[in-house]
Amino acid sequence: MKAGFADRLVDATRRLGPLCVGIDPHPALIPALFGEAGPEAATKWGRAVVAQCVGRAAVVKPQAGLFERWGSRGMAALEQVCRAATEAGLIVILDAKRGDIGTTAEGYAEGYLGVGSSCPCDAITVNPYMGLDTLEPFVSVAEKTGKGVVVLARTSNPGSRDFQAKLVADSEGRGEPLYIHVAKALGPMIARLKGESGWSGLMLVAGATGPEDAARLRAAAGDALFLVPGYGAQGAGARDAMAGFVKGKAGLEGGVVNASRSVAMPESAKGAKAAKDWDRAVALAIEAAQAELVEAARL
Repeated sequence: MKAGFADRLVDATRRLGPLCVGIDPHPALIPALFGEAGPEAATKWGRAVVAQCVGRAAVVKPQAGLFERWGSRGMAALEQVCRAATEAGLIVILDAKRGDIGTTAEGYAEGYLGVGSSCPCDAITVNPYMGLDTLEPFVSVAEKTGKGVVVLARTSNPGSRDFQAKLVADSEGRGEPLYIHVAKALGPMIARLKGESGWSGLMLVAGATGPEDAARLRAAAGDALFLVPGYGAQGAGARDAMAGFVKGKAGLEGGVVNASRSVAMPESAKGAKAAKDWDRAVALAIEAAQAELVEAARL
């Protein structure tokens, strides 16, 4: 039987490092080398990023919204990129931030995490702020298929403090940030997706721009793996990005750290006229980010 999501992710990051490469096809930033900005160029560019990740990074995170802007052709492009990554042996976290009730949530869960999905991925991001019942369909399907569920907790955007950091009284009347309440409420689901590695495939988003918050989140979330945005172009350094990681077999571990523009669209690749020049620039950017994170993970 294929290992569960958490075990596969932990094994892969122990081998290669914790870098997760974001595949975000911003139309204005796709190099002219791949053609006029649109779904065809996004497909070519996304597949090229996947190729440069092989042997350098174990995890990729396509951003669904940046493909969906092109309608059905964009969805086809997303499916092709996810399929290429899966066939290359990479772990795919689809950043779609789904969240809805009842049968609608079931549709999303089966559509992306179910057997035979047309958009193959190993995990999907979901929004918990409509309640635990909206997450249950995703966790239920993930249990059956060995997939993962990535729940927004403390995100990296400036507006995250508008709601996520609001103090809410706990059972003893003490004020705690809402994201801590979310993490604690997810305890039973975290346990349900726990693998042989001791880590859970119920992941939490813990932004690198709030390292103190990530440390608090780790204390509340126990065995949940973290998906950490905010490293690279958003300004957070490697040490801050790993504030919620803990001592493991080969140093700090506990999730993946995402970088998108800084590794998939580095300055050195923007003016590339030939595919080999672009390949080299992106390969070097991925290797540099991975090396920095691996160094930060050393105790």
